[in-house]
Amino acid sequence: MRQIPLPKIAPRKAVIYSDGASSGNPGPAGIGAVVIVDDEKETLSEAIGITTNNVAEYTALIRALELARKKGAEEIELYLDSELIVRQLKGIYRVKNKKLIPLYERVKELLEGFCRVKITHVPRELNKEADALSKRALKKGI
Repeated sequence: MRQIPLPKIAPRKAVIYSDGASSGNPGPAGIGAVVIVDDEKETLSEAIGITTNNVAEYTALIRALELARKKGAEEIELYLDSELIVRQLKGIYRVKNKKLIPLYERVKELLEGFCRVKITHVPRELNKEADALSKRALKKGI
């Protein structure tokens, strides 16, 4: 009996740009993200209370990854302007701050659910939309 070859189905891919901002460190904070899954774009912008910039950066990434997963993404490309978070996720830096450890662990847990992950550090000027969304949320929270 001859088998019919099954067509290859490309995995659903998500592209994420995320950013966090705080006015003061700690201070009022906001998160922003652009999540694109199969050419469908969705944005996130939310005030998250009083916290540090790094907590805001991780929180933005977590919310964006949760949205990508909810939309059925299987591959993920992250574009982040936080060099610290990129280096922590790539294992170049250890996570020393106790407030960041559970956030880092949540991101790693979410990333395990994707079949392919690409993490890229980008300059702030290439992350303008997420940056604007986080600053807009920050202003709402003040």
